[in-house]
Amino acid sequence: MPKKELMTAEELEAQKQRDIIKYSDAIFYSARYSDDQYEYRHVIIPKQLLQYLPKTGLLEEEQWRGIGIKQSPGWHHYLRHDPEPWVLLFKRDL
Repeated sequence: MPKKELMTAEELEAQKQRDIIKYSDAIFYSARYSDDQYEYRHVIIPKQLLQYLPKTGLLEEEQWRGIGIKQSPGWHHYLRHDPEPWVLLFKRDL
């Protein structure tokens, strides 16, 4: 069996960009909902993009924008839904 070659950092970044282009139209944005303090929404990303996100912790804006999520300013990733890591929950002040 041939040995699998590891990709260089440049090749990995190029693959990431190809995947973002390929799957960006499949990102689902929920309707917005709110309480007295925050406006909320959830975003469901294609499972193929999960590999480009850290496995734990909350995402910084640069990270979620870096995989093709597009939202107006002010949104913050506030919760990771561990059973379904492709579901990202966001909120912003009203």
